Amino acid sequence: MSHLSILPTVLRDVGCLCDTLRALGLNPTCDGVIEGFAAESHAVLVAVRLEDGTSMGWSRRPDGSLALVGDLQRLSHSRDLQALLGQLTRGYAARAALRDGAHHHALIEFGA
Repeated sequence: MSHLSILPTVLRDVGCLCDTLRALGLNPTCDGVIEGFAAESHAVLVAVRLEDGTSMGWSRRPDGSLALVGDLQRLSHSRDLQALLGQLTRGYAARAALRDGAHHHALIEFGA
């Protein structure tokens, strides 16, 4: 029997997460619900459906970070899941660094 698991991540920015998911060819939806076994469900800020039909999402934690929500037993059968999560983490980090660098540059340029 599988159930939904909630795993903490270092991700914080929903927009950056959605942009990265789109760049990976996924179609994120906002304010969705991830379904688990026996009508178990969890509200998420962002949800994606993978090619094999499984879904995963991200919800906000009290500390402001985003937690990955999904049925880990079903997701673990996806051979490409580890690669996807690695690509997601690297893409998110690159986007966040570029965004932060541009913001820092703008502050210096405008004397803030």
